[in-house]
Amino acid sequence: MSNPSKARGTAYETALVGWLQANGHPYAERRTQAGAHDRGDIAGIPGVVVQCKNDKRHDLSGWLRELNEQIANAHAELGFVVFKKKGTTDPYKQYVLMDAGTAMRLLEESGR
Repeated sequence: MSNPSKARGTAYETALVGWLQANGHPYAERRTQAGAHDRGDIAGIPGVVVQCKNDKRHDLSGWLRELNEQIANAHAELGFVVFKKKGTTDPYKQYVLMDAGTAMRLLEESGR
């Protein structure tokens, strides 16, 4: 018997990978699950962990805690969570979650 939640998550990750590939990240790909040593859902963007969530309930603090573990596991510089916006499948319109420190770092590195 298939798991509808897992199927939703896989479809969401696949759509986001396709969008990333079409928008300047040609090496983006779904990462295989690694249990306790998870390094995020999408690979191929050097130094960055991308975690995807297509959940009905939003657990922002739990997602950030999980993301920080994945950043450490991947020895990455930063990461963010992309999560499903109800009512749209357009990857460009999804939500992104990161902590304020990451947002400030991105602003500083972009010269703002």
